[in-house]
Amino acid sequence: MLPTSSLSLMLMTAEPIIPTAAECYQALLTKDGTYEGRFIAAVKTTGIFCRPTCSARKPKPENVEFFATTKEALLRGYRPCKVCTPLAARDTAPEFIQTLLHQLSQQPAIKITDFDLREQGLEPATVRRWFQRQHGITFQAYQRLNRINLAFQKLQRGETVTATAFDSGFESLSGFQDSFKAVFGVAPTQGRQQQLINLTRLETPLGTMLACGTEQGICLLEFTDRRMLETELKDLTRRLNATIVQSDNPHFALLRTQLTEYFAGHRQQFSVPLHAPGTAFQQAVWQELGRIPYGTTRSYGQQAATLGRPSAVRAVATANGMNRIAILVPCHRVIGADGHLTGYAGGLWRKQWLLELEQKTAGTAR
Repeated sequence: MLPTSSLSLMLMTAEPIIPTAAECYQALLTKDGTYEGRFIAAVKTTGIFCRPTCSARKPKPENVEFFATTKEALLRGYRPCKVCTPLAARDTAPEFIQTLLHQLSQQPAIKITDFDLREQGLEPATVRRWFQRQHGITFQAYQRLNRINLAFQKLQRGETVTATAFDSGFESLSGFQDSFKAVFGVAPTQGRQQQLINLTRLETPLGTMLACGTEQGICLLEFTDRRMLETELKDLTRRLNATIVQSDNPHFALLRTQLTEYFAGHRQQFSVPLHAPGTAFQQAVWQELGRIPYGTTRSYGQQAATLGRPSAVRAVATANGMNRIAILVPCHRVIGADGHLTGYAGGLWRKQWLLELEQKTAGTAR
């Protein structure tokens, strides 16, 4: 099971910390791209909110207020700017980050220090901010988890603990054993009995999401402010006898691409593989959710009837709530019998946004 310390590391930075108003305003004036994702500027006189890099005319200081997320601006009645489109997903990785990630993929055991970054013409603080915003950890912590992930894979292939330790960039066997146990909760010799669940963070127009994946497919996709997120992660580790490690997964690239297309209104079906462990009834409910057409809704009663269980409305609603794969398994398309929005773990404001997006683009999305 995932150690509490590792789980806390993944969740502790779920919500961004907003800079001071003076710092935000200065960044807004200079269109400072390093502040993307750190605040949203809302203009009181126009009722719109913008990115830090918006090219529209800048308001006076007394006419602007700052929020940490687009959600806060939406809930305060502001509309998204048509110039900078703050609800569009930000680029996941600038070129210099892609270069670093390529280095790590080619040499997983490499250790890139702050000195190395400066030698490449990069400012360590800029790299650190990007990794903290996108992954919730520093670049150095990301590298450590990358090496641990490499070690786990080597042990799964049957390599010895000693060879694994030094081939993965660790300088001593004891240091490797301590690091491995801190992440996985067991000694390296016991790690062969466990599976690995990869975890990453995704930036979307509706806020940061966590995604988990196994070899079979995506097993979790949730907004980071979901109340039951920690419980869901622990349940996955129990069901799959696995450990969650913040690391890459072959399915994450396709997930990012298809989510970007979905939020842009250009995709209505997902082909990324899913891995959704649960009871037979839960899996039947989740599969039926996937059959609700894009741009339409269904009541809990209609869903129960379609499943051949018309009297099991409450059980169906409970199974909907246990869905761990938001958007891809579209539980947001189920509403109350009277047409009102009910019961969405990501928040009703997100449910409404998703339904409006789908209804608006149903005739054009592929």
